[in-house]
Amino acid sequence: MNYLGHAYLSFNHPELLVGNMIGDHIKGRIALQSLPQGIHNGVLLHREIDRFADNHPASQKAKTYFREHYRLYAGAFVDSLYDHFIANDPHCFTSEQALFDFTQETYHTLVQYLPQLPEGFQKIFPYMREHNWLYGYRTMKGMQKSFNGLAHRAKYIDNADQAYVAFVSHYYTLNQYYYEFIDDVKSFAQSVIDQYAEK
Repeated sequence: MNYLGHAYLSFNHPELLVGNMIGDHIKGRIALQSLPQGIHNGVLLHREIDRFADNHPASQKAKTYFREHYRLYAGAFVDSLYDHFIANDPHCFTSEQALFDFTQETYHTLVQYLPQLPEGFQKIFPYMREHNWLYGYRTMKGMQKSFNGLAHRAKYIDNADQAYVAFVSHYYTLNQYYYEFIDDVKSFAQSVIDQYAEK
């Protein structure tokens, strides 16, 4: 899952949402332990979701379309395409407006906690908000930008052209894999959140 997926799977818990969104920016035990408990749990939720998604049978099948050209980065492209399908899933967002409203609520929550967040996330957040990255996953143009951004950040990828071709060429098959995955990851994320509530 990418930023939209992690935001959605926080199920409207503000501190969990914050931790879930910054999960990739928290490195090491000291950084994790310094966070408020709710945000700390959100980071752990982020990691649990990533682990679950990476090992799910649907993800394993989806990765095969990207592995030839991108090898270990195949999973990163699958994470992005999951966000595209979430953005277009009427069971997640009943309309385009509902998705837009969700993105604005997410940014509003993050702004309230921004001074506490890691420097790396603070640097990208203004661009995320201004260009509405969360909403951008909805469109094919937005996905092309997401793939290109991934390639730009990766050390061993020259471009994302083949990934985008694979995404377009196998769109309906990849969408089917998403539907094999989404209910499972929703149930999993909720079970993790329930465990935190019991502690």
